[in-house]
Amino acid sequence: MLIVGLDIGTTKICAVVGEVESDGLVEIKGIGLSESTGLRKGMVVNIEQTVQAIRAAIKEAELMAGCEIHSVYVGIAGKHILSLNSHGVIAVKGNEIDRQDIERAIDAAKAIAIPADREVLHILPQEFIVDNQRGIIDPLGMAGVRLEVSVHIVTGATTSAKNIYRSCNRSDLDVDGMSLECLASAKAVLSPEERELGVALVDLGGGTSDIAVFVNNAIKHTAVLDLGGQNLTNDIAFGLKTPIAEAEKIKIRHGCALADLVRGDDVIEVPSVGGVVPRRLSRQVLAEICEPRMDEILTLIDQILYDSGHKQRLGAGVVLTGGSSLLEGCCELAQEIFNMPVRIGYPRNVGGLKDLVNNPKYATAVGLLREAYAMAPQMSTVNKQVVDENEPGILSRIVSTMKGWFSDIR
Repeated sequence: MLIVGLDIGTTKICAVVGEVESDGLVEIKGIGLSESTGLRKGMVVNIEQTVQAIRAAIKEAELMAGCEIHSVYVGIAGKHILSLNSHGVIAVKGNEIDRQDIERAIDAAKAIAIPADREVLHILPQEFIVDNQRGIIDPLGMAGVRLEVSVHIVTGATTSAKNIYRSCNRSDLDVDGMSLECLASAKAVLSPEERELGVALVDLGGGTSDIAVFVNNAIKHTAVLDLGGQNLTNDIAFGLKTPIAEAEKIKIRHGCALADLVRGDDVIEVPSVGGVVPRRLSRQVLAEICEPRMDEILTLIDQILYDSGHKQRLGAGVVLTGGSSLLEGCCELAQEIFNMPVRIGYPRNVGGLKDLVNNPKYATAVGLLREAYAMAPQMSTVNKQVVDENEPGILSRIVSTMKGWFSDIR
């Protein structure tokens, strides 16, 4: 079954066509990439520009995969994302816990006041407690009279979600589901051992930095910081007096998050504004612009981890992913700030055209394939006719989302 993951990011829109095998291997069939100009900080600000970018990415993916794409599984991010933990308790009706008991417990946990302008994106069980016995992953079939559940609830602004749906619908695409991007990235780059031991996934994107904390195979905390690689690009453009497009190229080719790693005799060429002859500057100057911004971003993330109350439980440390994680020296600077092991996360267990997606910036798109497979394995996203073009609300999809909760806590 072919699935399409669509990562609608601040700086890029990426469509990945793949097939998830029963053993978890993702066979990549095609990929499409286009520049994103219609989003700011993960939120749509210009639908027409977003539609054009989506169509360009989808067309490229269709040509490479040799198929027609009519529906996608999309990611959502942005500062509007808020999460909280909740707890529910019920009395078991019979002598054995059945599916209805589990659903009633989760319903009790999600019975909290949510503002009218927000939608529930995810309800993720963390652990079940049966008659005070903690740490239960799946209570189905167990004996007990009291069932408790701790859940992690992720919400997002209704308008932001609707704008993503509308952008896809205007691109002649049906939306099969939506996932928080850091959860998708986690599915692509984290190992089961890391989730069990305790790990923080930090997706350093263009407009935002997304954080997800896992302990004992359960999601414990999620957060979004509205700073990312685009802030670094803007700093370079201002500091070096060069156009934004050129600043992005300079960041990718020569950027460094630690000035101590740069040799004093390294020189770079910097294009000027208005067609003036390019200048030659020491790369040390560029590093001295990059380091303070990356230090700020990583320090704020470290504070988020501390405030979550789970930093001391991260036995596997921190995994950085996203395009900005490739900046030279980023991993070393992160180790200094977090004071724990840090590695760069690449998509795992990938086959087919794996060389094309062997990059942290594709982690979200590949993870969306896994999310789609886990949440709605019955759906077919390629060669599927669009029956209803009206934008669906996220709440109407909670039922189908709940079907995949077992895969989220394992």
